[in-house]
Amino acid sequence: MKKFFMLFAVLAVICQSCQTIPKGVEAVQPFNSEAYLGKWYEIARLDFKFEENLNNTTATYSLREDGKIKVINRGYNFKKEEWETATGKAKFVENPDVGKLKVSFFGPFYSGYNVIKIDDDYKYALIVGKNLDYLWILSRTPEIPLYIKDDYLKKAKQIGYDTSELIWVEHDKAE
Repeated sequence: MKKFFMLFAVLAVICQSCQTIPKGVEAVQPFNSEAYLGKWYEIARLDFKFEENLNNTTATYSLREDGKIKVINRGYNFKKEEWETATGKAKFVENPDVGKLKVSFFGPFYSGYNVIKIDDDYKYALIVGKNLDYLWILSRTPEIPLYIKDDYLKKAKQIGYDTSELIWVEHDKAE
């Protein structure tokens, strides 16, 4: 019996690490994956080590031959005074009409990337990671209307995000 509980505990830890979306949060459905492709400007984010010291950040998504999505993240490191680029891949967790994906920039290691709010024209998106440590507001342009910003912040707060920790990204450099 003791072995059973140890096995159950190990499986619980493994399942928790496989989580791709915060508990109680749903990805956009129906999701138009083709309309989502293209360039997005990062308007705001919860900072983490892979985007530390970056502004002028963008993400460009394109379809790969294998059905996955190519991801190119680009940003200007204002401390090093140079552009940085990271190329990765994303794949749908369920199917392409659900905005629930996993993204990888490091081989077989994936993390959650979930579109939880998007406007009808696919101009503005609210993205969350696998837990409350990851949040992005994206736009097709370097600026976002105040009513969209307020709406997305309200949604993030309802989920449990501390939006006072958001970094508001500057877009003041030409690529």
